[in-house]
Amino acid sequence: MYTNFCSRHVGSVGSTREAMIKELGYERIVDLIEDAVPSNIQGGPELDLPNALSETHALNRLRGIMAKNQLLKSYIGEGYNGTIVPPVIQRNILENPGWYTAYTPYQAEISQGRLEALLNFQTMISDLTALDVANSSLLDEGTAAAEAMALAKSGNRKGTTLFIADTCHQRTIDVVQTRAEPLGIEIVVGDWKSFDPSSCEGLFAVLLQYPDTLGSVDDYSSLIEAVHAAGALAIVAADILALTVLKAPGEFGADICVGNSQRFGVPFGFGGPHAAFMACTDKLKRKMPGRLIGVSVDSQGKPGYRLALQTREQHIRRDKATSNICTAQVLLAVMASMYAVYHGPDGLKQIAGNTHFAARILAASLKKAGYELLNESYFDTIVVKTPGKADAILAAAVEKGYNLRKIDGDHVAIAADETLGCKEGQDILAAFGVEDADIPEADQKAWAEGLTRTSDFCTSPVFNSYHSETEMMRYLSRLEKKDLALNESMIALGSCTMKLNAAAEMMPLSWPNVSSIHPFVPDNQSVGYREMLDELSDWLARITGFAAVSLQPNAGSQGEYAGLLAIRRYHLANGDTDRNVCLIPTSAHGTNPASAVMVGFKVVPVTCDEAGNIDVADLKAKAEKHAENLGALMITYPSTHGVYESTIVEICETIHTHGGQVYMDGANMNAQVGLTSPGFIGADVCHLNLHKTFCIPHGGGGPGVGPIGVAEQLVPYLPGHGSLENKEAPVCSAAYGSASINTISWMYIAMMGADGLTEATKMAILNANYVAKRLSTAYPILYTGNKGLVAHECIIDIRPLSDASGITVEDVAKRLMDYGYHSPTMSWPVAGTLMIEPTESESKAELDRFCDAMLAIHAEIQAVIDGSADKQDNLLKNAPHTAEMVISDSWTHPYSREEAAYPMACQRDHKFWPSVGRIDNVHGDRNLVCSCIGMEAFAE
Repeated sequence: MYTNFCSRHVGSVGSTREAMIKELGYERIVDLIEDAVPSNIQGGPELDLPNALSETHALNRLRGIMAKNQLLKSYIGEGYNGTIVPPVIQRNILENPGWYTAYTPYQAEISQGRLEALLNFQTMISDLTALDVANSSLLDEGTAAAEAMALAKSGNRKGTTLFIADTCHQRTIDVVQTRAEPLGIEIVVGDWKSFDPSSCEGLFAVLLQYPDTLGSVDDYSSLIEAVHAAGALAIVAADILALTVLKAPGEFGADICVGNSQRFGVPFGFGGPHAAFMACTDKLKRKMPGRLIGVSVDSQGKPGYRLALQTREQHIRRDKATSNICTAQVLLAVMASMYAVYHGPDGLKQIAGNTHFAARILAASLKKAGYELLNESYFDTIVVKTPGKADAILAAAVEKGYNLRKIDGDHVAIAADETLGCKEGQDILAAFGVEDADIPEADQKAWAEGLTRTSDFCTSPVFNSYHSETEMMRYLSRLEKKDLALNESMIALGSCTMKLNAAAEMMPLSWPNVSSIHPFVPDNQSVGYREMLDELSDWLARITGFAAVSLQPNAGSQGEYAGLLAIRRYHLANGDTDRNVCLIPTSAHGTNPASAVMVGFKVVPVTCDEAGNIDVADLKAKAEKHAENLGALMITYPSTHGVYESTIVEICETIHTHGGQVYMDGANMNAQVGLTSPGFIGADVCHLNLHKTFCIPHGGGGPGVGPIGVAEQLVPYLPGHGSLENKEAPVCSAAYGSASINTISWMYIAMMGADGLTEATKMAILNANYVAKRLSTAYPILYTGNKGLVAHECIIDIRPLSDASGITVEDVAKRLMDYGYHSPTMSWPVAGTLMIEPTESESKAELDRFCDAMLAIHAEIQAVIDGSADKQDNLLKNAPHTAEMVISDSWTHPYSREEAAYPMACQRDHKFWPSVGRIDNVHGDRNLVCSCIGMEAFAE
């Protein structure tokens, strides 16, 4: 029965699968699919993919491909630096499903572990930058700088100009320029030393690099004073390790600080994933993009962590949002924060000191040998003048196993990091023809005395308590046990596709020739990487029915942006400068209108009918009304209501008739793969959430990958990059975005093959309909398609029960925690409902346990309606119940402790306990605490 990977990936095979099919009234699964999927979208070209490989053979094939990479030590810098991943963090976080399979911490009571880790990250960033508030990570440094631009612009609506110092990383400049153009923001790139803010009309912000891309450590305080006097804000892109020894940006007047936390224990990964950061002054916090962790109180008056100020999110603000960021880089932010916890402030300063001393040894030795430096002030990066010899020196360094950075034919840069020891230093000097090292005095600094950091950072006990591996291991274990992840139970989140992240898919991440490749190595050193990425792109193009796929977007939100940007650039290239209207159904995910606005589109909503489908008459009317200006339609398929809309082909044809392009949100591709495709249906572009359909784990809210597939006419407008032949419109700092985690999706497709991928889609539809049928006896299924069937997810309506009992959908979500389950998606896309997506990976036994829990909760609600349970003091209003609540000497509730804690018999063998009671979100927003120091003061 279990003879291939597919049979391990899907939850039910053989007799259990057949039993589910019969339960739905079908003899064969193909008959169910025929009824569920509209006939006009079934078919198209069969999936042309290689035959499925076993886990062993897939690992061996990928190992062979990645062996074509050349594994040199890279001291290139430019925002990416070598680092040592502490093994205790690698094994207990990166390679631990308790951390990497968790979902975004929207349900705070069962997310306390990663919320604490993210609060540590925020505290670390706020301390190092000396700014009031930090978020819990962004996608990469380039996009973080672009987000900072939007944040600064939101406070100065009349401002039109951003000045960028030409000493910023070029990749950052490129990404910001891409983001600025559709918004009508003028970018001025120049010499910051000669820039006069008072003479720059419309200036709303400046962007500076610290230390700069050539290594110089400069005093920006006078410039920032002038910037403020001109009514503008100062954005500083800073090196996180340098901030342990250099004066903090907040201390010399910065309003916003961004950067990359990669060198805090996160490998290169050929460009990602890495957790960027943003910190800002207190007055900007309510407009800051990304997620913010705060502290509130639970139902027992104890402190508890939660996501704060969620009204800032694009889910709420939609087309009024200044950012479309939906995810973060949680897993990588956790790793970076734990790097700081493990080393502590003294350890971080020692690492920074060693790195700086290595750079000083190189500088002194080279100068003694007759070389000149371009920069006498530096932290870790020196630029050596090598008239006419740059290529020869670079080649000599490669011969010895090292990559250095070519500035031009006359200059070579060396970016020291914590991996640069005596041997590495001697080899690098030898590449310059220098035999003897010169050891300078240890306590000197290669920057102005006034730029030395004198303030403390990371003073909270958490950064000063866990420096032995024993204590660190136990701390990580304690946090892990506070979180409910996929290794505990099913997480049936509609639209989020929390499926199996197989161990074989995850293993390559720890291979050195996957993790340790700098994104800007010479092409001949990344042959294996590019072969793997090209092959994955080709497979995804075949799966989606498109001409080409770009893997650059490093999140679903970035995929949306890149896809819409391609449509905009296509129209502009055709001379259609006025095609700026984007039709979006009112049911759309909040990122859709936010992305459209960021690309310069005007959002026009399209209504939905009572069945949740797009109102085709309204769509046709608006397409005709805006025919001269119609740029695009954004649509999700199957719909956000979990139904295959039979009118989808007609909808696409309508948009094309009126000159627009169809953008398909690929959040629900799990219901398409192998049965149909966006290209076959008629879409022109579709982004894919590889962290949904293609098995990259959610990591507690990130990482993700959001590649876009496009039709032939849009291929020239895919995002480019400075290191590629196409250099136009990059959307993130690295050419292939979060390249390393694409190995996960490569493994998934290689092991599933065409038949396996198709079987997964069929099983996702079967599982969703099985759950819908079982729950329909107690809860109305809000939207259905042909013959009462759903696609890969279903929405159950809690509102009638709420009206009769006073029990809310939130009460149901919290009570599910007592049963050991994470709530399905709550109140989206319809308030007062739960959207359930079981995925193909869950077994019939697990589906039945979940359904049993939901039916038992229905009975508990019915008890309130019948009057046999108190309307306020009941199992649902008081949920979740912690162990401390249950064992308390005081128990005044009208129900038993057993009913509270052990509602299902199976929980006597194993029980997951929420670590806090219900969190008071309103209290947390009114009394915002978002750092460890504040937490302690709050607890007192």
